[in-house]
Amino acid sequence: MSEHYSDSHLRSILTRTRRVAVVGVSMNPVRPSYYVARYLTLKKYDVVPVNPGHAGKTLFGQTVVASLSEIDGPVDMVDIFRRSEHVPPIVDEALESLSGLKTIWMQIGVEHPEAAATARARGLDVVMNHCPKIEYQRLYGELRMGGFNTGVISSRL
Repeated sequence: MSEHYSDSHLRSILTRTRRVAVVGVSMNPVRPSYYVARYLTLKKYDVVPVNPGHAGKTLFGQTVVASLSEIDGPVDMVDIFRRSEHVPPIVDEALESLSGLKTIWMQIGVEHPEAAATARARGLDVVMNHCPKIEYQRLYGELRMGGFNTGVISSRL
């Protein structure tokens, strides 16, 4: 069961966030982690790509790092594109090694209540089973441009 987050809470997170570490980002343009990271970059977020399999490569003008502990400087949000069972060590590393961290965000299909509780106990906001790209588009009216959320239902083929 997914948690509910108010629009004002999600908007607050997306507004205050400037630097996002995307854990599990792909170099493949058809993968959701790629286009979400690209979208965030286009919206002027500073995206730090994190993927040990692509460390040292360049993505969206940034060098891919192998782990969160390799990131220099503060990070506002960690966006997790890994299966739920991989979340606890990511959250632990984020809490241990990142300064300025305010939010742990788990992508659609990713939930780990225990890891969320650990982060919340340290004063962080946690969002599970949501996508920052989709929420940004929904909250700022961009989904209409793509034909979504128009209120019109059609079954034409």
